[in-house]
Amino acid sequence: MERHITVPVVKEEIQDLRAGDYVYLTGVIYTARDAAHKRMDEALSEGKELPLDIKNQMIYYMGPSPAREGRPIGSAGPTTASRMDKYAPRLLDLGLGGMIGKGKRSQAVRDAIVRNKAVYFAAVGGAGALLSKCIKKADVIAYDDLGTEAIRRLEIEDLPAIVVIDSEGNNLYETAVKEYAEE
Repeated sequence: MERHITVPVVKEEIQDLRAGDYVYLTGVIYTARDAAHKRMDEALSEGKELPLDIKNQMIYYMGPSPAREGRPIGSAGPTTASRMDKYAPRLLDLGLGGMIGKGKRSQAVRDAIVRNKAVYFAAVGGAGALLSKCIKKADVIAYDDLGTEAIRRLEIEDLPAIVVIDSEGNNLYETAVKEYAEE
């Protein structure tokens, strides 16, 4: 099924998504990778505030290349999501609506997705130049010293993604393999 979703997300809309749905995201999302996740986790452990209100937000695991002239951002392909697995459950428990990345997630992340009625999307790896065309504006909002790993606020339009893990825990990577093996 093909869906158009506005981000930040509405929990009821997320709960209607199913693993395998094709989705086009429009609105505002944030980027964060390993170093930014580590800093956010340290801030939380020290009782400090996060640099953004993550409630119902979507984090895109992406570190862009430098922008070409006239463009808001360079290549914007997804990063392997499992590198953020040790941080994701805590953020999901604080209200994060979902994540965009590539690759499999740990059981702890899957459990947190179900517990919080969130979602995990995959973006197409290797298509960073094409995905960057969906980004209309990009601004660093935190951890500027991290360069490409700084947290950015992105304004996006019709960013294509596929639901990999839905709010009920259905996992496309498992169901697709099973369906293929049965054929």
